[in-house]
Amino acid sequence: MEDAKGVDTPTRKPLDRHLLWSLLSEKSDFWTEVDVVGVTGSTNADLAESARHGAEEGRVLLAEKQLSGRGRLDRRWESPERASLMMSFLLRPTAPRERWGTLGFATAVALEEALLAVCGVRAKLKWPNDVLIAGKKVCGILAQAEGSAVVVGVGLNVSLTEEELPVPEATSLLLAGATTLDREEIAAAFLGHFAAVYRTWEDQGPASAIERWERNSDTLGRQVAVSFPNGRNLTGRAVGIDADGRLRVDPGDGPVEAVAAGDVVHLRPRA
Repeated sequence: MEDAKGVDTPTRKPLDRHLLWSLLSEKSDFWTEVDVVGVTGSTNADLAESARHGAEEGRVLLAEKQLSGRGRLDRRWESPERASLMMSFLLRPTAPRERWGTLGFATAVALEEALLAVCGVRAKLKWPNDVLIAGKKVCGILAQAEGSAVVVGVGLNVSLTEEELPVPEATSLLLAGATTLDREEIAAAFLGHFAAVYRTWEDQGPASAIERWERNSDTLGRQVAVSFPNGRNLTGRAVGIDADGRLRVDPGDGPVEAVAAGDVVHLRPRA
């Protein structure tokens, strides 16, 4: 099928849970359960409920469509059915709780590496939780604590056409010219990469994940504008990430600030 702009739209097959589990089992022994549902409110909310009832680490939930998907700052996130990878997974870190905030970096690093290995596309990482291709958002990540667990949600645009994109600043693997749009293959590769990154994160701390994130960052070196939840604004140059995952911003007329939470806009290309 071809859309109005001449981009071929692939047949959107339903996810095959058995195939995904088979592919994933070849790559990692970390994962304990994979479920696929047709429609749900939110995979993050579903796994958070499972966590409250004692579900073990390594559980993965994917949905063909979400009705109440949310990103950072409670932003709504939607996608046509079967056009994206909408998944969440459950972790029970043994690392100190103050380190949990860096799990988003581990997730982004794993996805960036998987997209290059499997899809042949080079992605860049935007603080704190976005994955970009050619400056446009292809994936958002949301990690939330639930008691002694962390639920990590990933929303990756796979086969969306230009007309289906939620905002002009978004893109998809289809539009980026990915060599494959096979969702089982992409999901298995990503989860396999994440398991390896997570084990290093648990055993050695977040330094490796942060260093790999910095190496592929689209934020560092740029002039950025930060909008804080309390309404305050900060403009300056993004100069680094500290050990807790905070973005270090140099305003040029004062001390460097470490930003823990805020909405970041890239103002101009990296220096």
